[in-house]
Amino acid sequence: MKAIAVILGRGGSKGVPGKNTAPIAGKPCVQWTIEAAKSAQHVAHVIVSSDDPSMLAFARAADAIAITRPSALANDTARVDDAARQAIVEFEKTHAEVPAHSPIVILYANVPIRPPDLIDRAVHLLRNSECDSVQSYAAVGKYHPWWTAKLDDTGKVSPWEGDVLNHGVFRRQDLPAAYVPDGGIIALTRRALFCEIPGVPSGPHAFFGLDRRGVINPEGAVIDIDAPTDLLVADAILKERYAHR
Repeated sequence: MKAIAVILGRGGSKGVPGKNTAPIAGKPCVQWTIEAAKSAQHVAHVIVSSDDPSMLAFARAADAIAITRPSALANDTARVDDAARQAIVEFEKTHAEVPAHSPIVILYANVPIRPPDLIDRAVHLLRNSECDSVQSYAAVGKYHPWWTAKLDDTGKVSPWEGDVLNHGVFRRQDLPAAYVPDGGIIALTRRALFCEIPGVPSGPHAFFGLDRRGVINPEGAVIDIDAPTDLLVADAILKERYAHR
């Protein structure tokens, strides 16, 4: 049973206006994610959900399913899971032949760079482990929680937690492994997305279910566009990557 990929991207953005359709290495940003989803072996259908007409037009041109997102789900406080559920419900109205329990992949339109095997790795783990969700992570590197500190109004430094600054560790090699979500992918079951799993505490992350797992990406393997400099970095990387193809 192959997955349904839902690509989410709002028209509005305060940090980088129009980032989801901004040109990167000759293509609108969202197109890189569409192509990644369409090339994944474990994806059967690719949906683009947006309130932006130009982004939906790019989706149709790339042979993806364009679904208009209501304005109530496209503001600064809108939640990812609400937008994804709306897209799936609209998709199912015209695709009754698709198995009801197909895995679902959530991808962000502002991520033009992710490992080429990431989608398949995440769906493979989701299916084989029978877990509720799989999210991609990257190592925190030198920004480790053990090296987090507090500064008061006088500039005095104290540990963020505990009594010993830096947990007594001063070499990066001695830090225990720690990871943060990198925005590359969320793969999950339909039951998890629609909050149908008993015993899951309520809250903004309830749609991840109970059995949550992760796949690890190399540091810097995922680039999401959150600042103007990210556009420059992604553009340079993709131009170099495809220069000789």
